Amino acid sequence: MRTEERAGRAGGTAVPGRPGAVDRAGRRDLTAAACGVALVAVAVLVGWAVNGDGGLYAGWPPLIASWDPHLGPGTPAALVLAVLAVALGPRVAGTTRWRGLLALSWAVSAAWIFSLAMIDGWRSGFALKLTSRHEYLAGVAGFHDIGAALRTFEDHIVMGRPGNWPTHVAGHPPGATLPFVLLDRIGLGGAVWAAVCCVVLAATAAAAALVTLRVLVGEELARRAAPFLVLAPGAIWAGVSADAAFAAVVGWSMALLAVSATRATRLPGPAAAGSGLLFGLVCYLSYGLPLTVVLLATVLVLARTARPLPAFAAGSLVVPALFTLAGFHWWEAYPLLVERYNQGVGGKRPYGYWVWANLATVTVSAGLATVAGLRRSAVAAPGAVRALRAGLPLAGAQRLAVLTLAAALAVVAADLSGMSKAETERIWLPFVLWLLPAAAALPEGHRRGWIGAQVALALLVNHLLRTSW
Repeated sequence: MRTEERAGRAGGTAVPGRPGAVDRAGRRDLTAAACGVALVAVAVLVGWAVNGDGGLYAGWPPLIASWDPHLGPGTPAALVLAVLAVALGPRVAGTTRWRGLLALSWAVSAAWIFSLAMIDGWRSGFALKLTSRHEYLAGVAGFHDIGAALRTFEDHIVMGRPGNWPTHVAGHPPGATLPFVLLDRIGLGGAVWAAVCCVVLAATAAAAALVTLRVLVGEELARRAAPFLVLAPGAIWAGVSADAAFAAVVGWSMALLAVSATRATRLPGPAAAGSGLLFGLVCYLSYGLPLTVVLLATVLVLARTARPLPAFAAGSLVVPALFTLAGFHWWEAYPLLVERYNQGVGGKRPYGYWVWANLATVTVSAGLATVAGLRRSAVAAPGAVRALRAGLPLAGAQRLAVLTLAAALAVVAADLSGMSKAETERIWLPFVLWLLPAAAALPEGHRRGWIGAQVALALLVNHLLRTSW
């Protein structure tokens, strides 16, 4: 009975002799969500109070946005997708054949991202989204000689030097800009092709997470997580944003390591090497993404094996070696980035506000269902830790708790660093991807309501605010 009671408390399953257990757990879920709403409300109210002179450098703190209620050509499609998600999402996720579900997750995710982007219209929501003077495309011309650009990349990071890079180019290793340069070289230059590629790649993140979840926590929980992964509010900032494409690269690194560690593939060695290759790449996409090592380490902890490490380590050295041989030195560029960050608005934004208001942006990006799910993860965590220490097998819900709380730990580390003051609604998309599965722990009878809360939040934010990313 004690085991059943613990399962009831963690997962919301009815327990014999305790008919009120599910209701109490459900009320606690709602309380957690209410706390998330309160955090966002406080961040907004405090932001309004202290942003009168623009000191927060955010148009509608804590989000980088402006108040602009509007409709757009994407509104009907977004509403239809939202209604279908609530009505059919759990049943489709539970009954579709696995490979079909992966393909469907990509297609629906792409449709959701694109329809939300189109609420702002074709030009401002999609076609011109990457044409800002701060964006990567503004730096493509500086890579007319790729070799020379890499060798001298560090010379143009700090403001005040001749030919300093645009904000996003300077704020990332050159691996973030090179894909746009290569698109231009093959005749697919310009903002539209760049936006299409970002959305197409970003939409694969849900499939990558599903592959990972299936082998780590079980197919049932993976299927339950599918609607929350596909229809996350963070899709607002996935279209169009390179950070969402970065999230997909992180996702596939996780998926390859997971199938290697659990021997869910006939080629565990190449899979581990591929995971390492992608991890090496993400470190050259964003200076903050080495923190994904926390997630990758969690995969090995849950699989209770270190067998993939040699192949993973070998793969992870490839991209750093190539960039280093080409003349770009990550360890020298990062201190220059810190200097550039402090020269701009990042250095002027008050840490005392953003260190907690950033968590409000995560609440908006991940959604209230994720907040409720993380409450359940926190409840399941002590039992999971005890089982890990004792070498006992973990239940699927406990594995899910460990994985999602590892993502929360990565977010906290990024937050405390002081290098993520604002703009986290897009910057942290690679971490938010792994917070979303926490909603799979919510009870079946409440799932449609929580999916509805997710899509309603996305629709409200996208229709009331004009976002920048």
